[in-house]
Amino acid sequence: MENTESAKNEEKLGCFYNGKQWIKALPLRALNNVAEFGNKVKKLGKDDPRRVTHSIKVGLALSLVSLLYYFRLLYGGFGVSTMWAVLTVVVVFEFSVGATLGKGLNRGIATLLAGVLGVGAHHLAALAGDKGEPVLLCLFVFLLAAASSFSRFFPTIKARYDYGVLIFILTFSLVAVSGYRVENLIGLAHQRLSTIIVGSCTCILISIFVCPVWAGKDLRNLISLNIEKLGDFLQGFEEEYFEKDENEENVLLCQSKKPLCGYKSVLNSMTAEESLANFAKWELPHGRFRFRHPWNQYLKIGAITRQCACQMEALNGCINSEIQASSQEFKKKIQEACTKMTFESRKALMELSSSIKTMTHPKFVIAHLKTSRIAAEDLKMALKEAKLEKVELLQIIPTTTVISLLIEILAYIERISESVHELSRSAKFRGVADSTAIVPVSDSEDNVPHVVLIVHEITLP
Repeated sequence: MENTESAKNEEKLGCFYNGKQWIKALPLRALNNVAEFGNKVKKLGKDDPRRVTHSIKVGLALSLVSLLYYFRLLYGGFGVSTMWAVLTVVVVFEFSVGATLGKGLNRGIATLLAGVLGVGAHHLAALAGDKGEPVLLCLFVFLLAAASSFSRFFPTIKARYDYGVLIFILTFSLVAVSGYRVENLIGLAHQRLSTIIVGSCTCILISIFVCPVWAGKDLRNLISLNIEKLGDFLQGFEEEYFEKDENEENVLLCQSKKPLCGYKSVLNSMTAEESLANFAKWELPHGRFRFRHPWNQYLKIGAITRQCACQMEALNGCINSEIQASSQEFKKKIQEACTKMTFESRKALMELSSSIKTMTHPKFVIAHLKTSRIAAEDLKMALKEAKLEKVELLQIIPTTTVISLLIEILAYIERISESVHELSRSAKFRGVADSTAIVPVSDSEDNVPHVVLIVHEITLP
C-alpha cells in the first residue's frame, strides 16, 4: 500500500516538474518561433524583392481609395457605395500588370453590362404589374445566370473572361433583385459603377506606373530559364555517364548535382506558362513587346521544351540504373562522338536561351546543331559496326538505349530551334549583321578538311 502511494506521489511530482520545465521553456520557444518566422519573411523578400514592392503598392492603392470615404466632399458624391471602390481594389489588384488589367477590365465591363441589363429587366418587369413583376424578375435572373454559367465551360472564356462572367452574374442578380425594393435604381447603379471604375483605374494606374511587373517579361524569362536547364543537364550527363565507371564512389555525388536535376522543374511548368501568357495578352505594348506580340509562340516553345525534358527524364533513369552491363570498350569507342554531340547541343540550347532572354536573333545555333547531327551520325555508324563485329547484344543494349535517347533529344532541340527562329521573325528580334556561320567538317573517307558556310535568314528591326 505504501509503495503504491509513493509511486503516485512520484508520478505527481514528475508531472509537476515536466509542467514547470515546459513553462520555463515557453519564452525561449516563442523567441525561436519569432526568429524563424523573421527568417522566412527575409528569405521570401530576398527571393523576389518585387513581392515587397507589390505589398506596398496594394497598401498605397487602398489608402488612396479610402480618401473617398474620409473626405465629406468626395463622400457626398458616392455615398455608401464608396465601399465598393475599396472592395474593388482588394479583389482586382494582382501581382503583374496583365493580371490587374485583366481583372480590372473584366470587372468594369461586366458591371456596366450587367447594370444596364438589370435596369432594363426591372423596367420591363414593371410593365407586368405588381403581381407579374417578381415572376418576370425571377425568370430573367434564372435565364441569364444559367446562360452565363454555361458559357464559363468554353475554354477561351474560362481562360480570359471567367472572372468577368462571375461578376456579371453577381451584379445582374443584385441589381435585378434589389431594384424591386429601391425607388432610385438608376442612381444606385450609377454610384456603384462609378466607384468600381474609380477602384479599377486606381489599381491599373499604380500597377503600370509604380514599379510595374510585366507578365510578358516573366514568361520570356521562364522559357529562357527552362531551355538553359536542359543545357545544364546535358553537361551534367556527359560528366556523370563517362566518369561513373571510372570512380564508383562519385556516383552519389554526381546524382546530387543540381544541373542534372534542374530539368525536373521544366516538367511542371505548363500551368505557370499558360497563366503568364494569359496575363501577358492583357498588357499594353512596352519595351520590345509590341502590339499583338506572338505570345502563343512562347507556349509552343515551352511545350517542345517539356517534351525534351521528358526524354531527359528517361535518359537520367538509364544512367542511374543499377544494372550497368555495358561494354566498357564500346563506351570508350563512342565517348568522343557522344561528348561532341552533347557539347554542341548544349551550346545550341544556351544560345537559344540567350536569344529569347535578350530578344536577339540566334546566330550560330544552326552551326552547333549541324555539328551535333554529324556526331549523331558517327554514333549510328558505331552501332552498325558493333553489330557487324558481332558484339554480345546484352553488353551494348544499355549504351544503345542511351544513344537512341540522345538522338531523340537532338531532334527535339532542332524543333526548339525552329520555333525560336519563328518567334524571332514574328516578334522582330534584333538581327545580327553577320549572318554567316562557318562550320569545320572533315571528310570521313579521305580526311580532307573543308568548311561549310551556313547562311540563315535574319530579320532586322
